[in-house]
Amino acid sequence: MKIAYLDCHSGIAGDMTLAAMIDAGVPLDLLNAGIQSLGLPGVQLVTEEVHRKGFRAIHLQVQHEPEHVHRHLHHIDAMIDDSSVLTDSQKDLAKRIFMKVAVAEAKVHGSTIQKVHFHEVGAVDSIADIVGAAIGWDYLGVDKIHCSAIPTGTGFVQIAHGKCSVPAPATAEILKGIPLAACDIEFELTTPTGAAIVATVVDQYGPLPAMTIDAIGYGAGTKELESQGNILRLIIGTTEDPMVSEQAWILETNLDDVTAEIIGHTTNVLLEKGALDVYTTAIGMKKNRPGVKLTVLCSGSDVMKLERIIFRETSTLGIRRFPVSRHKLVRQAHEVNTQLGTIQGKLAWVEGSPPSFSPEYESCRKVAEEKDLPIREVYNIANGAFDPDSI
Repeated sequence: MKIAYLDCHSGIAGDMTLAAMIDAGVPLDLLNAGIQSLGLPGVQLVTEEVHRKGFRAIHLQVQHEPEHVHRHLHHIDAMIDDSSVLTDSQKDLAKRIFMKVAVAEAKVHGSTIQKVHFHEVGAVDSIADIVGAAIGWDYLGVDKIHCSAIPTGTGFVQIAHGKCSVPAPATAEILKGIPLAACDIEFELTTPTGAAIVATVVDQYGPLPAMTIDAIGYGAGTKELESQGNILRLIIGTTEDPMVSEQAWILETNLDDVTAEIIGHTTNVLLEKGALDVYTTAIGMKKNRPGVKLTVLCSGSDVMKLERIIFRETSTLGIRRFPVSRHKLVRQAHEVNTQLGTIQGKLAWVEGSPPSFSPEYESCRKVAEEKDLPIREVYNIANGAFDPDSI
């Protein structure tokens, strides 16, 4: 499996992304050909090698004729659709990135995606960055894209609507649900264009995944930062891991003053509200008190919601949280026909190996009750009815 990792130690912007892609092997001529097919007057990508805090990187500029045009989403979509050079997959990705921006801009301005004006992101350089990114990802052909937590910077930025605090409103809207990294650098490290690219293409956020590195690209931001190099690092590599990997979160708390009934109720509520798993562990606590550690596995988007449930339902004063890498076998629903009727279940397999079948508990329980049979017998019949050669 070919994977990419975006190391956003100094944030991410469209020009940094393109520069890192070029440094990692995406041909500059390919990008220019695709961007110039949009009909923008005099547009040209130009690169140079620079140093940021002693580290070399590629800096990219989008050269173009001056213009004073405010574009809507349909204007940009038409430019992309009319290109005779861009492939269908490149067009689709570029339009999905622009849609991320349109939805965010419409939300913060109380408008619609059809009526909202693209200001900064409707300028030639931003159009070139987004379309170029679509071309670059298509060329790299990665199967999965990982990304670090993203620092936005702090302070203020001047935009078409006046002075705004960092992150700018549209940027913050785009980054909803994405892990952010604390950062006290007074500068806009992550732009709306960079945020939209990340929000559209990234599959998983977290640390660098296990891989064999094949290429590394360094894209430089324009500003020199005092405390660190203003660089985006793109790492391309491969992994032999055949399992599906995703980031999840662990929530933990120790309880020594709530009843078993409350813990049982809390467990049920957490599962109903989206927890991937909930379990308890008997522990010894201070003053020789027996206690229970409540552990919740969940997706990043559910962390805050499930933490509120734990605080509401129990007496805990604090919850530990930390990210984990969750590996899963490839799975799909499957059913088997038996003398007892159809029984639902799941197939699971490692690539290159035959699938295994696991009957679903609820399906087996229902059949066991209807036929007045021990549930273990239903399980045995369901497993015996599975034919791996039929898959």
